[in-house]
Amino acid sequence: MPIRNFPFLTLTPDNFPRPWLQVTITNPHTGKKLSSFGLIDTGADECTVPAFMAWELGHNLARGVKKEIGTAGGKAIAYTHTTSIKIRDARQKGNDVVYIIPDTPIDFAEGLDCVLLGVNLFLDNFILTVDYPKQVFSLHKP
Repeated sequence: MPIRNFPFLTLTPDNFPRPWLQVTITNPHTGKKLSSFGLIDTGADECTVPAFMAWELGHNLARGVKKEIGTAGGKAIAYTHTTSIKIRDARQKGNDVVYIIPDTPIDFAEGLDCVLLGVNLFLDNFILTVDYPKQVFSLHKP
């Protein structure tokens, strides 16, 4: 299901409008889930979740596969855990789930404060069009 002309969102009063999407993140082992917003990030190789969300989902952060990742702020430590992410379009009535990243290894990174929807597992599945003057974006399958 395509997302067309979705408006940029401003999540805090001191923040600039950006291409955010609603997400529901689930730990398939515990069934725990949480809702948040994910930033569409063309500069991020992977989808990455803040480390503090691992605890809320019932993951033991340190038991994940530890690795060093590069971020805009430099190097960070991430732990990989199996997770699923549902991408939602609140404008849809009824079934608002437009895309599912199924149970797959996702990085949980220390020092990150928001969910990043990066290229691998997300953007590489879509054609992304961003209209900065109008502050809208569209996603659709090729």
